[in-house]
Amino acid sequence: MNFPSFSMLCCAFLAVIPHSQASWQNYIVGPESRHVVPSKILSTSGNVTNAAGLLPDGTSPAVLSRPSSSDTPPNITIDFGLNTVGYLQIAFSSASENVPGLRIAFSETTEFLSNRSGFTRSDNGDAITPGTDQVAVISTAFNWTDSNGCQHDSQLCADGLHGFRYVSVVLDALDADSPYTQPNGTISISSISLDYTGFLGTESTYQGWFECSDTQLNQFWYAASYTNDMITDTFLSSDCDPRDAANPQLEGALVLQDGAKRDRDPYAGDIAVSGLTTYLTHGNQTSLAAGNVLANLAEHQRNDGWIPPASINDYTLALFDYPLWWVVASWDFILHSGNATYASTYYPNLVATLDTYYPSNTDNATGLLTKPSGYGDYAFLPRDGIVTYYNALYVLALQRGAAWASQIGSNSTSSTWLSRATTVSSAVNTNLFDASAGAYYDTLPSSDATTHPQDANALAILSGIANSTRASSALAYLDAHTKLPYGNAFTDTTALAPDGPDRVYAFLSSFDISARFESGHADTAIDQIRRLYGWMYTHDPGLTAWEGISTNGTPYEGAYTSMAHGWSTGVVGALTGYVLGTQLTGLGGERWSVKPVVAGTNVSWARGVLPTAFGGLGVSWMVEAGGAVFELAIDVPPGTSGVVSVPMFEEGGRVEVDGEVAWANGTGEGYGASFEGGYVSLQGIGGGKHEVRVTNYI
Repeated sequence: MNFPSFSMLCCAFLAVIPHSQASWQNYIVGPESRHVVPSKILSTSGNVTNAAGLLPDGTSPAVLSRPSSSDTPPNITIDFGLNTVGYLQIAFSSASENVPGLRIAFSETTEFLSNRSGFTRSDNGDAITPGTDQVAVISTAFNWTDSNGCQHDSQLCADGLHGFRYVSVVLDALDADSPYTQPNGTISISSISLDYTGFLGTESTYQGWFECSDTQLNQFWYAASYTNDMITDTFLSSDCDPRDAANPQLEGALVLQDGAKRDRDPYAGDIAVSGLTTYLTHGNQTSLAAGNVLANLAEHQRNDGWIPPASINDYTLALFDYPLWWVVASWDFILHSGNATYASTYYPNLVATLDTYYPSNTDNATGLLTKPSGYGDYAFLPRDGIVTYYNALYVLALQRGAAWASQIGSNSTSSTWLSRATTVSSAVNTNLFDASAGAYYDTLPSSDATTHPQDANALAILSGIANSTRASSALAYLDAHTKLPYGNAFTDTTALAPDGPDRVYAFLSSFDISARFESGHADTAIDQIRRLYGWMYTHDPGLTAWEGISTNGTPYEGAYTSMAHGWSTGVVGALTGYVLGTQLTGLGGERWSVKPVVAGTNVSWARGVLPTAFGGLGVSWMVEAGGAVFELAIDVPPGTSGVVSVPMFEEGGRVEVDGEVAWANGTGEGYGASFEGGYVSLQGIGGGKHEVRVTNYI
């Protein structure tokens, strides 16, 4: 599979985007190699000499001295400059003969860096450390790499891999580690570095990319991509969630973990976002990181059709919504990878999920799903029975499942599922819409007539349950009741969580933002992107996307919060799918659509590449000064074709394709041109370079 390089694609773009614009490569963030070195010394305390020797230009070792255990423990706190993940490496040059100890603490933020790590693997069970990793430093020079385990039975232990930005090293020892190490002495360190384990995203690995006239949006796209790179890693029993998540079938496989520091276990629901991010950035180089996980979960399906959300608890963690997310994420994997083998192999699992498990949990009176007690969801929220979110997600899964069934030739099953989706949609609208609020309830109003959460309303829109009127009113309600400086809260009351009106999940916001683009509310989509991703980008640790945010914009679970979480990277899909306007509609990208959202974005140009199994689909568009002319250039991979929709707010404008008139004076003259909803759509745009010009488009 060959993807065009930037240089191959730029020729088509230069007719649209001026030479003077900055290039997308400038926005890439992340380490340039697997050997990552410190950025600066954040602080020292106690008897420390030449801490700067640990920086890349250091010429002599840093020395920590503590003559007596009653003296202040010497400490050096190091900033690696960005959130990262991997194995710390220390080169010791010498030490006193008494084998002094070094204790090491890690944190993604300075707020939670103390005399212990903000979070470490032992905090999730298998508690071999008290929050720091321990080293016994011998007198002769040696190199140490952090690894999970203990040197002497249960003494001198370390947790191994860490996700962090800051690291603190202190000359000290645990009483429990005696007699193997002492809390006093002298230690000389010549270097501290990191062996980075995430995916190394560089210019050459970006099979898909994005750039537009808005610098801030570009920064958010590449920061989210780097977040996803951090969680794209090899599954190892020594690094994964210690709560019975290890599995020999996953061992050594490339996977999409949920978070870089925790829980380090791949979840199906997370992959509904992180999977799309990996397809749109590094394409076929990382797509199997999603496919490996989804296949593994399918292979652990229960007899009743339920699919586990992750390997944690030996595949028994009871979540009600994640089998539906498995369906959605699996279809995305099939669509983007073109993996027909996966589609046929796991189709029986799809059938068991949609035709056995969920029908067995359907309320006969309403036809709606009802969650049994004892099951949680993405946030372990206290809600049972008929819940709008589960039903809206069910409709979305039925639609994705129908596309999957059609792909392998099961057209009758596809029709059955689409019919059921229509039935459930009708039941949601009949039973779960609050006309007085103009938004969807969380549950039946007999249970709670006050709560209107983000998940219910966003997914009701994306699944098509909500018509345009209800979609607009629901989004307006969310803006009026959930808008915060750092995003949109996931609910409008405290019924689901004490901090509900203050808590933001970027996971859910991904669907909220997409719903706004789909509904013609791009202005509020961009506004939410700026508030949410702007907050995370500019607050410690910077750049990376957080698992959750709570009161006053703080990490929602304190130090336990993952500050690099794949499920929070949905800005990549939003900007590529709507601002650039590129989406796949056929297996592997054999069919695609290009429909840039211009109105309301305040973006004057965009360009990028959408990876397909046939090569990169290159797109560039620009609104000329004054707004009277819209130009789009496209480079189509051989063997593919698609629909190009260009904005025209009044159908009396003119559209030319490669210099030939396709639309004029309200009439189609080529390419099956038609006008609807402010766009002229052009059918059957095939392989090669094409230019589309719209005049009098506003």
